[in-house]
Amino acid sequence: MRIAVFSDIHDNLWNLAAAVKSVEDADVLLCCGDLCSPFVIDELAKFPRDVHVVFGNNDADLYRITAKAGRTRHVRVYGELFRQDFAGRRLAMNHFDYLAKPMAKSGEFDIVCFGHNHQLEIGRTGACLLVNPGPIMGAKFANGWEDVAPTFAIYDTDSNSAVSCEIPGVHGRD
Repeated sequence: MRIAVFSDIHDNLWNLAAAVKSVEDADVLLCCGDLCSPFVIDELAKFPRDVHVVFGNNDADLYRITAKAGRTRHVRVYGELFRQDFAGRRLAMNHFDYLAKPMAKSGEFDIVCFGHNHQLEIGRTGACLLVNPGPIMGAKFANGWEDVAPTFAIYDTDSNSAVSCEIPGVHGRD
């Protein structure tokens, strides 16, 4: 099973549209938060299979994001934490790195996905795979604004491994 992992969209519909198109053959799409506005749900809903979303710290209108997702047949919003088994792999997702890392150390999960810091990261904490897909928006804010490649990740349940992918044909804030 192939699972696409997105995070930190921050209303960048152009990058999101390209990312959704490039993963349309994935089995599931996860979004680790910071959609920002409810209209981002419309673009996520173009993915043809199940989409699972958690909130981040920049999701301002939680009511309307949740209501808009509820009007789709396949986009689900879970609040701040999502847990589910996929093809025998125990997966957890939240937005924050400071929550994801202790979750990975718990031994309860095969993979923990997160975002928040806009820093692409694929590594292991013990046996747990820890995945931050990087920002769909193509920027990070550690010491002011910095353009970075807009990225996402693909997780393979068979190999329990993930690869990073740069969104084709798009840029940060060009």
